[in-house]
Amino acid sequence: MSKPESKKSTGINAEQVDNGFLDPGDSDLNKTKMMKQTSRESLHRKNTECEVYDDGTNTFFWRAHAVTVLLLLTCALVYVTLLEETPQDTAYNTKRGIIASILVFLCFGVTQAKDGPFTRPHPAYWRFWLCVTVVYELFLIFILFQTVHDGRQFMKYIDPKLGVPLPERDYGGNCLMYDPGNASDPFHNIWDKMDGFVPAHFLGWYIKTLMIRDWWMCMIISVMFEFLEYSLEHQLPNFSECWWDHWIMDVLVCNSLGIYCGMKALAWLSMKPYQWQGLWNIPTYKGKIKRIAFQFTPYSWVKFEWKPASNLRRWLAVLGIIFMFLLAELNTFYLKFVLWMPPEHYLVLLRLVFFVNVGGVAMREIYDFMDDPKFHKKLGQQAWLVAAITVTEFLIVLKYDPNTIMLPIPFFIMQCWFLGIFLIFIWTMWRFFIRDITLRYKETRRRKQEVPSDWERPSGNGSTAAPTGRSKLNGSSETLRYRKS
Repeated sequence: MSKPESKKSTGINAEQVDNGFLDPGDSDLNKTKMMKQTSRESLHRKNTECEVYDDGTNTFFWRAHAVTVLLLLTCALVYVTLLEETPQDTAYNTKRGIIASILVFLCFGVTQAKDGPFTRPHPAYWRFWLCVTVVYELFLIFILFQTVHDGRQFMKYIDPKLGVPLPERDYGGNCLMYDPGNASDPFHNIWDKMDGFVPAHFLGWYIKTLMIRDWWMCMIISVMFEFLEYSLEHQLPNFSECWWDHWIMDVLVCNSLGIYCGMKALAWLSMKPYQWQGLWNIPTYKGKIKRIAFQFTPYSWVKFEWKPASNLRRWLAVLGIIFMFLLAELNTFYLKFVLWMPPEHYLVLLRLVFFVNVGGVAMREIYDFMDDPKFHKKLGQQAWLVAAITVTEFLIVLKYDPNTIMLPIPFFIMQCWFLGIFLIFIWTMWRFFIRDITLRYKETRRRKQEVPSDWERPSGNGSTAAPTGRSKLNGSSETLRYRKS
C-alpha cells in the first residue's frame, strides 16, 4: 500500500488555499483555509488598528450619572406641574409639550442608550446624537404622512418665516471669467461666486475625508456629484453653474484642498501615540492642559482599507456607500426646494451639523460590518438610522414635488449614464466571475499536469506498463483487494 500523497506532491500550496481553488468537500483543506482566513483577518486588523495605552482611571467625568439625571428631570417636571401656571395658548402648549417629550427622550438616551464605536470627548455625546437621529427620523416620517400643503405649512410652527415659496438663485448666466464689458470690475463673475458656500465646500470635504478615510473614494464622490449637477440642472435652477465653477472652484480648489488637508490630518492621527493618563495623575499644569485638549481627539484610530476589488461583497458595499453619499448630497438641495427653505436658513445648517456628527459614527460601523463580519453580526445602529433617514428624505422629495423629479433627462445625458452603468456591470462580471472562473480552470489544468496518475507510475522493474481500462478507473487488482478487505 502506498502512502497518501502530501500537499506538496499534489501541487497544493498556501496561495491555492487562500484563493479558494481547493475542493470544498475536503474537510482538512477547509479547516486550513478557515485558519488562514482567520489569521489573515487578525493580522489585517492588527496592522490597521493603533495601539492604545490607558491607565484605567475612572473619574467622576466618565460615570453615567443616571440617578442624578433622573432626579433633575423629576424636579423639573414637578416644578412645571405644581409651581408654573399653564398658559391658555393651545399652540404654545402644543409646542412646549412636544419639546418636553423630546427632551425626556434625550435624557433617557444619553444615560441608557447603547454605546457606539466612539468614546471621545465622552460616550454620552455620541449617545445624544444617536437619540437626535431617532427624533429626526420620526420627524421625517411625520412630514411624509402629511399632505403637501399641510407639510409645508407645518414648517411655520418651527419658523413663521417658512411656508412661503422662494425663488431659486441661478448660478449660471454670464460665465466669462474676464468680462471686458464691465470696465469697473471685469472679474465680477468670480467675485459673485465667492460667497459663504466656498468655505463651506472646503470644510465639508475636510470632514468627509475624516469620515471616509480614503482619497480615491472622496475624489470619486466629488467628481460624481459635479456630473450629477450637470445631469439635473434642468430640474433645479441652482445646479446650473459655470464650467469653471464646477471644475475649478469646486473640484480643484475647494474639494481637492479639503481632501488634501483631511488626508494630512488622517496621517497625523494614524501616527499619533495614544497614551491616556488620568488628569489627576499628571504632575505638571502643562501636561494637564494638554490632556484636556487631547480629550477632544479620538481615543484610538483605525486606518480604513476599503479594498473594493478584493471580493464581490466589498465591491457592492463600496458602490452602495458612494450611492448613499450622493443621494444624501442631493437631498440637501431637493429638500429645501420642496419645503420652501432658503439656502441660508438655520435648519439647513443644522441638518449639515447633524450629518457631520452622525456620519463619522455611521461610516465606522459600516467599515466594521464589512471588515470584520465575524464579530459584527449586524449593521450598527447609527448606520441603520442614517440609511433610513437618507431614504425617507428622498421619499419626501418624491411625494412633495413629483413633477420636478420626473422631468425627463436629456437623451445624451441618459446615454452617458447608461454607458457608465454598463461599463461598471461589465467590469464587475469580469473581475468577480469570468476572471475567477478562468483562474480556477487554469489552476485545475496545472494541477492535472503536475500530478501523475497511478497508471503512469513506473513499475518495479523500471518499465511503464499500460493498464487495462478497468485498472485505469478502479486501480490495480491489489488495490481492489485491499479496498474490499
